[in-house]
Amino acid sequence: MQLKLDKPLAIFDLETTGISTTKDRIVEIAILKVAPNGTEQEFRSLVHPEIKIPKECSAIHGIMDEDVANSPTFKEIADDVYQFLTDCDLGGYNSNRFDVPMIIEEFNRAGIDFDIAKRKLIDVQKIFFKMEKRDLTSAYKFYCNETLENAHSAMSDVKATYAVLKGQLDRYEDLKADAQFLHEFSNEVYKVDLAQRFVLNADKEPVFNFGKHKGRKIEDVLNQEPQYYDWMMKNDFPTETKKKLTEIRLKAFNRK
Repeated sequence: MQLKLDKPLAIFDLETTGISTTKDRIVEIAILKVAPNGTEQEFRSLVHPEIKIPKECSAIHGIMDEDVANSPTFKEIADDVYQFLTDCDLGGYNSNRFDVPMIIEEFNRAGIDFDIAKRKLIDVQKIFFKMEKRDLTSAYKFYCNETLENAHSAMSDVKATYAVLKGQLDRYEDLKADAQFLHEFSNEVYKVDLAQRFVLNADKEPVFNFGKHKGRKIEDVLNQEPQYYDWMMKNDFPTETKKKLTEIRLKAFNRK
């Protein structure tokens, strides 16, 4: 089934040195850009992470320090990646929780403000888990009836993810082949930031989703403990989470 797109959809996958969006770095990036007319473009690059790649991570994606020794850093390819993603919605597998926050951090380190506010985010894993609850290899076998070769190779995973998305659209009558619908379907309506440090309560008010203030309104906490804002801004939280916290703080200030 052909996707109904009003702008290009960039399905991407990152291989990294670990799972921390603030401390770890990208070692490979692959993007499949699908235009509204169905034409496809590919972008792939190994990336020098400027830190050592842990052996346990290399065991998963197969990328060693020597493989990226002569590769560009993300900062060196940031402009090219940014241009390739211009005016694109974003898609991936577990991308809302990992790949999107990770690439935002890398862009920030490169001095580029990568705004996702006007981009639709389609997380194929969210759709899959709601429908079947399995991993990408199983999803590919289930929807495409093929064995996924070269799993954890970024471009193989990207192409498999796109094939799974099309298979989902063919299988489920309730799914619409429309980017806006898939964006809404694959995103939690209650989340405030991508890392889900903040969520919406039953009254659709932003509350903390971690730590000693879990469940409390952010505005109330910042009023009573203004130093908590400073603590979060100085500590190891994703840049996008900090931006959301600042937005909430400014909105509360402007209402006074």
